Amino acid sequence: MRWRFVIAGVVAACILLGLIVTLLMTPKYTATSMIEIAREGEKVTSFQGVERDVSVADQEFYQTQYGLLRSRSLAERVAVQLKLVNDPEFFSLFGVEGGDDPAFAMENGQYAASGRAERQRQAGQILLDHLSVDPDRMSRLVDINFTSPDPQFSAKVANAWGNNFITSNLERKAQATSYGRDVLKKQLAQLKDRLDESQRRLVNYASSEKIINLPAQGNGEAERSMVADDLAALNAELARATAERISAEARYQRVGGGGASTQALDNQAINSLRQRRAELAAQYEQLMTQFEPAYPRAKAIKAQIDELDQSIAAEESRVSSSLQADYRQALQRENVLQAKVDALKAQYLDLRRRSIQYNIYQQEVDTNQALYDGVLQRYKEIGVAGGVGVNNISVVDTADVPQVPSSPRLLVNLAIALLAGLGLGAGLALVLEQLSESIDDPAEVERRLGLSLLGSVPKVERQTPREALLDRRSELVDAYLAIHTNLRFTTDHGVPRSLLVTSTRPAEGKSITALSLATMLARANRSVILVDGDMRSPSVHHLGGVDHDRGLSNFLAGEDAVDPLIFRIEDLGIAAMTAGPIPPNAAELLTGNRMALLITRLLEAYDHVVVDSPPVMGLADAPLIAGQVEGVVYAVESHGIRSSVVKTALGRLNAANAHIIGGVLTKFEARKAHYGYGYEYGYGYGRDKDDTEA
Repeated sequence: MRWRFVIAGVVAACILLGLIVTLLMTPKYTATSMIEIAREGEKVTSFQGVERDVSVADQEFYQTQYGLLRSRSLAERVAVQLKLVNDPEFFSLFGVEGGDDPAFAMENGQYAASGRAERQRQAGQILLDHLSVDPDRMSRLVDINFTSPDPQFSAKVANAWGNNFITSNLERKAQATSYGRDVLKKQLAQLKDRLDESQRRLVNYASSEKIINLPAQGNGEAERSMVADDLAALNAELARATAERISAEARYQRVGGGGASTQALDNQAINSLRQRRAELAAQYEQLMTQFEPAYPRAKAIKAQIDELDQSIAAEESRVSSSLQADYRQALQRENVLQAKVDALKAQYLDLRRRSIQYNIYQQEVDTNQALYDGVLQRYKEIGVAGGVGVNNISVVDTADVPQVPSSPRLLVNLAIALLAGLGLGAGLALVLEQLSESIDDPAEVERRLGLSLLGSVPKVERQTPREALLDRRSELVDAYLAIHTNLRFTTDHGVPRSLLVTSTRPAEGKSITALSLATMLARANRSVILVDGDMRSPSVHHLGGVDHDRGLSNFLAGEDAVDPLIFRIEDLGIAAMTAGPIPPNAAELLTGNRMALLITRLLEAYDHVVVDSPPVMGLADAPLIAGQVEGVVYAVESHGIRSSVVKTALGRLNAANAHIIGGVLTKFEARKAHYGYGYEYGYGYGRDKDDTEA
């Protein structure tokens, strides 16, 4: 609050400066075009791109696109397309004069061709300095803003920027495709050479090792070895031969007596013979029931039966011989096939051993063939996809010619100036407050000086201090009454009997304080004498209307009579002693014990002795007197004296072993205090009401 006018002045100056700067600024126009950047372009074909698929977050992709929008190459491309590189008006529009730069040297009214590269670089940089790229949050839309003093030029650059970005994007894809085709073409040639070489090694090794493989019969099947096929076939035949041999052996072993073999039982001839024999045996048994074996007919039938038995035995013998022959034949065939299988196994094992290296060569051929086929297919796909030209960037809105300047904006600039002024003003107020050492508030007496505050005395403007003391309702009287009350609590016996009133420098109100304290003590029915101890600039004699021909200096010089040196101030009710004639050196008179003797003699006749002392700074008088009195009251001028100077003066008094009771803040103005209220309210309370009643 104390520096409010400083803050207001700084704010007003900043607002005025902002207004002037705004009015002097060249209007600038911002044109905006909008483009859409898709994450990936829609694929016309199912072919994948040549480059590796991006696997990072979308944010990284879009940040890359924003960086490309701000790239120097794109800016220079726009500058070249709009023919700005050789346009003096363009450089002049943005304040680029060139000066001694050889790139801007003129030849026949045009820029020299030798400086084109440097002008192109600078033109691109100028465009970048006035361009801003603003992505819309949570969308794929991007605003391209360009600002310049010319609205039509701003719109032209904003539109050209988006179009050139799309073109450069397509060119990068085409370059990537072309580069991919070249790389794949070189890879194809290398893979073809490797494939041919691996095939030659495979054929040569197969010829030298006599490895013959049959071609695969279906997709996914490998080549087949002839030995393996023969071994598989013979092994199958061997299995069948073994099965047949086992079967023949079982049939042979089952042949028993009485022709009980299965083949004999199934033989039709044997069965017919046995049936005939059974019939004859039946007839023979029937005859035996009636005749003897010697019966001719019985003998004939018996002979037929014997003949049939011989025929059956012969037939069964023939069947048994046949089964044995079949068994031997099956066993022989099995042995032959087993020998061939064993031989083929040895050949197969030898082939397997020789085929290890062959398989290595074959795998190398297969690998090279797969690589070659894959690269060849990719090469064909690039050839098709390279001509499609899919683009993932499109223009949404073209830039219109701006009708209203985008800057300067008066209200915004004034608001910024206001905020800056408030900040600067507050900062300046804080700095001034830190640099300020004046005592502006009664609370600062104790905080800054370490003195107990006895009271604060308001500044008297409409009447003299003596008139104010005679007016018992004046603010000055109220203030010193409060100080007198506080002095009563400084010692065990009340107000100190001998008081010294001093200050740091002249005109701080110490004499008024001394006079006022003496008056307040007198009004408290105490006998008081005021001694003018300032023998350099005396002032007490003016209060009594007398001169200072006789006074303190006479006693200090050796005169013993005290009463002739004293006079009365009747209207204030106090006695006083002038300073006396001004001595050549007042400090020399105070170095003896005459001052202490004077105070002792005065205290015999008066209740209190109040000494008006010279200022402390620059003089030795005050410290010399302060050591002879009971207490020192220190007057501090508010709003004027620096606290550091007061501290120095207090240090001098402390060095003289003076007892400083407290401080009195003089000439205090409440409106200049930190908060502007409180003290004035206390001193003036009820004043107008009393005056009205009177």
